Amino acid sequence: MRSRTPRPVWPAVLAVVAATTLTATAAAAAPVHPHLAPSSTAVDAPDIPLANVKTHLTQFQSIANTNGGNRAHGRPGYLASVNYLRSQLDAVGYTTTVQSFTYAGATGYNLLAEWPAGDPDAVVLTGAHLDSVTSGPGINDNGSGSAAILEVALAVPRSGFTPDKRLRFAWWGAEELGLRGSRHYVNSLSGAERDRIQQYLNFDMVGSPNAGYFVYDGDDSDGVGAGPGPEGSAEIEQTIQAYYTSIGVTTQGTDFDGRSDYGPFIAVGIPAGGTFTGAEGIKSSAQAALWGGTAGQAFDSCYHRSCDTTANVNDTALDRNADAIAYTVWELAQTSPPPGDTVWSDTFETATGWVVDPAGTDTATTGAWERGDPATTSSSGTTLQLGTTVSGSFDLVTGAAAGSSAGSHDVDGGVTTIQSPAVSLPSTGALTLSFSWYLAHLSNATSADYLRVRVVGSSTVTALSVTGTASNRAGAWQTTSTDISSLSGQTVHILIDVADASNPSLVEAGVDDVRIAEG
Repeated sequence: MRSRTPRPVWPAVLAVVAATTLTATAAAAAPVHPHLAPSSTAVDAPDIPLANVKTHLTQFQSIANTNGGNRAHGRPGYLASVNYLRSQLDAVGYTTTVQSFTYAGATGYNLLAEWPAGDPDAVVLTGAHLDSVTSGPGINDNGSGSAAILEVALAVPRSGFTPDKRLRFAWWGAEELGLRGSRHYVNSLSGAERDRIQQYLNFDMVGSPNAGYFVYDGDDSDGVGAGPGPEGSAEIEQTIQAYYTSIGVTTQGTDFDGRSDYGPFIAVGIPAGGTFTGAEGIKSSAQAALWGGTAGQAFDSCYHRSCDTTANVNDTALDRNADAIAYTVWELAQTSPPPGDTVWSDTFETATGWVVDPAGTDTATTGAWERGDPATTSSSGTTLQLGTTVSGSFDLVTGAAAGSSAGSHDVDGGVTTIQSPAVSLPSTGALTLSFSWYLAHLSNATSADYLRVRVVGSSTVTALSVTGTASNRAGAWQTTSTDISSLSGQTVHILIDVADASNPSLVEAGVDDVRIAEG
């Protein structure tokens, strides 16, 4: 990560490209990550072996030791690092490209690796800077991010994953000198090539010894600094947060302050996100209570120093971040519905008999659930009601009309409920309910506000229960999948309720593409 300086202006630079490809047989499948509940994706993310990531860090250290103590731009240790990564990626079938550029009289290199599967017009790009400063080997900054995304890339063929979207991985040169490599890459792209990149994921320092767990604030819910990322950044943030929630780790936001390689991407409107474990900033007492470590000391006291060696890495933070990267890549790269035969589904493009307030007990005075063509609603710079659906033009939404204040077409005054028509479930086979959803609110929300989805038969399965928090939460479509096999053979209803149950706040919610599948 480069030093804190004003965000530079990004001039266009011409690209020079050389490419080569080798293919090898993929290794045996990796285990599925044990912490996560079943997801909506067809393939779950693997658990990334910490030992493998540390092997790459050891190699970076060895490269620095034999090349003047660093892996900096224009120095032999940097090119040796590129060659090491490229050999690993070529051996498992990636298409690798080395892109050269010139800065400060020296040649720099970006390494790009593309997996030859998935939609080439829908790219998930995952990147980390590979260079160190001249004063040290740069093992946490940023061997850690570089090694973690390398091992995630290697897990793709090892696990047998076939993504719906195209996976591209990048290692940037000369980040420490002002994001030179990533700027060069972005500026070399045509407009059409930029449009193909749907998300950029950035991982710069993910093993800090006195680690924090920071996620880039894509929706600007913290209200600090540069504002939200381009549309779609909130989805990245929430996907990463979902992983950390699944392992019981609380995250905090970190601003898009221009210090790392997401900068050139958000400057041209590409959604971005990622994680960060802290640099020269000082860990507070509250953060030490939340995450452990030592209050009053830097997250990385060896930041940009010669002591940034393999001894300067927190194994727990590195392991968690590597798994978070894999989870995020797998989630964002898959668009197909879960496997199995459809038992029942609803995209809400036609009315199918959903009933509002089925028990006659709802208390909400505005914003009742309806099947509607939603209008975008924003307030205080936060997009709350989404004007776009997952498919088609209609979804289930709380007050489809636009509103700009509490009590104006949003949920207000209590609970609103909507119930599906009766669904007869088969008596044999595994059954899965999947759907897309969002919950959005402003900072005056509380934990009494919620969105809940249940499947009700002779017993009840809760598929989703999300509560509000005292922060701005932008609307962003997410997907959930839940095993409902315990209800096999029953006639059930899907019951969805949302509440603005404390002080009046601007609460909005939506649900789309509900599906029950067998198998």
